[in-house]
Amino acid sequence: MKLDQVQLTNFRNVSQARLNPSKSLSVITGVNGSGKSSILESIYYLGFGRSFRTQKYQSAINHNSDAFSVFAKGTKEDGGQVSVGIERSRSDQFLCSINGTHSNRLADLVSLIPVQLFTPQSTDLVIGSPSERRRFIDWGVFHVEHSFQTLFVQFNKLLKQRNALLKQGASLRAAHNHFWEQQYILAGNRLCEYRNAYTEALTPIFNRISSEFLPEFSVEISYYRGWEKGLTLGEVLEKKYEYDAKVGHTSVGPHKADLKFRIDGVNAQEILSRGQLRMAVAALQLAQTELFTLQTSRKGIFLLDDVGAELDLEKRERFIDGLLLMDTQVFVTAIEKQQLSFINKYNDRRMFHVEHGHVTEE
Repeated sequence: MKLDQVQLTNFRNVSQARLNPSKSLSVITGVNGSGKSSILESIYYLGFGRSFRTQKYQSAINHNSDAFSVFAKGTKEDGGQVSVGIERSRSDQFLCSINGTHSNRLADLVSLIPVQLFTPQSTDLVIGSPSERRRFIDWGVFHVEHSFQTLFVQFNKLLKQRNALLKQGASLRAAHNHFWEQQYILAGNRLCEYRNAYTEALTPIFNRISSEFLPEFSVEISYYRGWEKGLTLGEVLEKKYEYDAKVGHTSVGPHKADLKFRIDGVNAQEILSRGQLRMAVAALQLAQTELFTLQTSRKGIFLLDDVGAELDLEKRERFIDGLLLMDTQVFVTAIEKQQLSFINKYNDRRMFHVEHGHVTEE
């Protein structure tokens, strides 16, 4: 899906703005604090229902307002038109809409808007917590497997219930709890199968792209399912039962899964420099973009925030070239145009400037 129009109301320091972006490349310039990142953040809200800058949604609401809204019009791959929107108030009211129909089901909205993001914090995908990498994998599976969202919610409910029983000191071996233990195992195995299959499909694409971005290294990725090899989930839960009962939570399972990055068997974060880590992340995100298009025949939306702070000029150009080659709709923010001096080679581009929360097209 490509966005044809984006409208913000009372979003951070942007009281009112409307953009008609390029279907290819839109460049947004402005000094720090002008509001350019807020535009990307608003689009991110359509694709995730949350911010990439803070967990406090109230921070995204203009200080003079009680709520913010983001609306967009877009064109699907089949040519169909779609109107979507999201509103969030200080009183914790949430509402999203699709073609005028209101809904509280966020999954319906985000499934339409496949958004990816690269920011100065994107190296957390490699050096951050495993939860960052699980979210990365789950994004890919969510947009391919229609049953994944239901399974994901079901698994987390079962995990929460299992942890509650452990904290209460209840016996999971008791007959009346055995059924729920088996349901947890079934859901956990299915979740693992989805994630493992996705990683296997992603690996050859990542290998090809990373060899171009980091030719001096051979970065390998592998999926760790969250428990030791050679044992089933049921067997490892039995093995860890006494420990889990003691600590009051489940210590093994898909909620402990991870995506491992290694170079010659050594963790990549111990070898790669900060700049090389950025390139590894860029290669991983390009691989995910390509796989998304291959598996769904759809086009994604990619947000690059403050690209000049993280990538040198050559790498910026290579990254954007790779995204546009896959017909991805790209939004880029930069402090000044000189950070993207190569953009004149792109015919289908639009330039926007943000100053004190006001957006103008150049």
